[in-house]
Amino acid sequence: MSRSNRERTEQTRQALIDAGRRIFVEKGYAETATPEIVAAAGVTRGALYHHFEDKKALFQAVIKCEAQDVAKAIEASSAPKQGPRAALIAGASAYFAAMGQPGRTQLLLMEAPAVLGLPAAAALDAENAEKSLREGLAAFLPEAGALLDPLTSLLSAAFDRAAIAIDAGGDRRDYERAIAVLLDGLADHLRR
Repeated sequence: MSRSNRERTEQTRQALIDAGRRIFVEKGYAETATPEIVAAAGVTRGALYHHFEDKKALFQAVIKCEAQDVAKAIEASSAPKQGPRAALIAGASAYFAAMGQPGRTQLLLMEAPAVLGLPAAAALDAENAEKSLREGLAAFLPEAGALLDPLTSLLSAAFDRAAIAIDAGGDRRDYERAIAVLLDGLADHLRR
């Protein structure tokens, strides 16, 4: 495939993902029809089915892009030179900021588990934001040992609930402070 064909192929795929995201946010997965997506993307139904098996496969691609964007935002803000605690706090702030992208909380935390199933949505999170959290916790709490995985899972759930609350109008600064209190409390407890 020539470079221009590859570029056109990737442009078509990205146009479908972008259009799908807009419409999934606007109408929800269940109410979104593929003809709307192809019209918004300016492509044919054939192009949709060339790139994606079905609407669910397109939705999964949208979710994967969203999860990767959140992870990139976290990674960009939590440089190791800050020290482990500061990196975790910066990562928390970046997570909440990234989840503030309109529609992202709805897509990642409400629609993805319902449409893809909880195991598939959790696997995408484990490869992205939760992976960053685990690495940050391992650096901050080397004493965690066998508790690292359960702590990561529990804190990830806390982050998700906080993102939902912030999306519903909660004060982000309050949740950032609460995360800091949780992290400091864990550190105090594990270091005794």
